[in-house]
Amino acid sequence: MKKMAIIVGLLAMAGGAGLAAQPSSRPVRIAIAGMSHDHVHGILRRPAQGDIEIVGLWEPDRARAERLVARYGMGSVPVFPDLASMLEKTRPEAVAAFGSIAEHLQVVQACAPRGIHVMVEKPLAFRTEDARTIKELSDRHRIHVLTNYETTWYPSVHAMRDLLAKGAIGAPRKIVVRDGHRGPREIGCSEEFLAWLTDPAGNGAGALVDFGCYGANLITWLMSGKPPLTVTAITQQIKPDIYPKVDDEATIIVTYPHAQGIIQASWNWPIGRKDLDVYGQQGYLSAPDDSRLRMRKNEAAADESVMPAALSAPYDDPFAYFAAVVRGTIEVKDDDLSSLANNLVVVQVLDAAIKSAREGRTIQLTGSR
Repeated sequence: MKKMAIIVGLLAMAGGAGLAAQPSSRPVRIAIAGMSHDHVHGILRRPAQGDIEIVGLWEPDRARAERLVARYGMGSVPVFPDLASMLEKTRPEAVAAFGSIAEHLQVVQACAPRGIHVMVEKPLAFRTEDARTIKELSDRHRIHVLTNYETTWYPSVHAMRDLLAKGAIGAPRKIVVRDGHRGPREIGCSEEFLAWLTDPAGNGAGALVDFGCYGANLITWLMSGKPPLTVTAITQQIKPDIYPKVDDEATIIVTYPHAQGIIQASWNWPIGRKDLDVYGQQGYLSAPDDSRLRMRKNEAAADESVMPAALSAPYDDPFAYFAAVVRGTIEVKDDDLSSLANNLVVVQVLDAAIKSAREGRTIQLTGSR
């Protein structure tokens, strides 16, 4: 089929309700809470851009902290054995959390009363009650709590949403999200990361939480922040010898009045993937990765190759975005991918999916009708 390149303009993501601070050209003073999550390398290896300054590190595993400090030449940044001491002595404006998912609530509980903004790695939580407590703390102490996903910074998904808003393929009827890889041990994740990622006490589940959260985040965003009516999940332990405590294969189905979402989360894909397909009333959109997008407008039409426009700063980088939010130069909309509102729904879906898989039944979400 002949493919036609289309330049798609992206809608600005600024605006909406948020907690504004006074704009400033000073770097935002950021502390890191927890360093066991391998995604911490993203901030440690990030080139200096003048927007953030790392002022302190908290990591209970001293050996892990010392290895990372040495690797990234951060000997001038103090390391603390407990969170409260770090916050009191370094007085950060913001904290980036890179510990277990279960630790996110602890971090917000420590930061919120001190007026310190927080960004956590995905997902926000895996228990609805934890997410609600985080929301209460955020509201009471007027802080931002953001959640970072790799796919938030993909030009392809933003171009897809713009096309959907313009009615390019009609209203969505089926959304399919596939995320995962060969498995965290198979791809070489650190032992410190594996210790909680493969333990339900730290991660809530296995692939279901680790990669199911991406689909819940994107589907909630595409469905304008609405929670689904029902959640049904099936999990398997295909590799119990490697992951004896958690699932390594999960499928989550979420339903809406006129649409269905299918989330395929796996530690068994032969290759790493983060892709998104949306099927509308007339055609479909398919984003196989961060920079490619394909569209077919109707049954008679040919596939068209869509060229997503690059995301503009600070919407192209999680830490630039976080700094801009803290400084008040941008505001967070409730339907932004990083927003607390979106991620409260994500946690509802994950919590219901864990329960559905355990009990073998579909879960109705209260208040979603």
